Amino acid sequence: MTMMPDRSWSPVTLGADYPAPAGPYSPAVRAGDFLYVSGQVPRDPRSGELLGATIEEQAHGTLANLARVLESAGAAMADVVSVTVYLADENDWGAFNAVYREAFRAPYPSRTVVGAGLRGVLVEVSAIAFLGGSRFKGSESLKK
Repeated sequence: MTMMPDRSWSPVTLGADYPAPAGPYSPAVRAGDFLYVSGQVPRDPRSGELLGATIEEQAHGTLANLARVLESAGAAMADVVSVTVYLADENDWGAFNAVYREAFRAPYPSRTVVGAGLRGVLVEVSAIAFLGGSRFKGSESLKK
């Protein structure tokens, strides 16, 4: 096995009470003042159970999971600067948008919405958050 070089970023996990992701990825990674959150889906992070059947229910579950990962890194939804939304049905854009407006406030992050062949869910969301400033855990050690 080849040794991986040291990385200039660090993984963020949800904590000991949550199982590790099923695939070879981190829920999020912190690189400098930015946090890159992997695609979140409407599944309970502990049980894997699907959170709802409608786009509205699944959007709420997905955005709650996004908030959970952000919180694990010491961030919040207000720190998100860019969002990518994947919808299984592009016609769900309006219903998703209504839920999105409840989770984010103006000025809104940049956003891209695309139709995608999702596996068993109606929506997936990935995000980038800016963690600059002294209010974030570990921000001083990362400014070296």
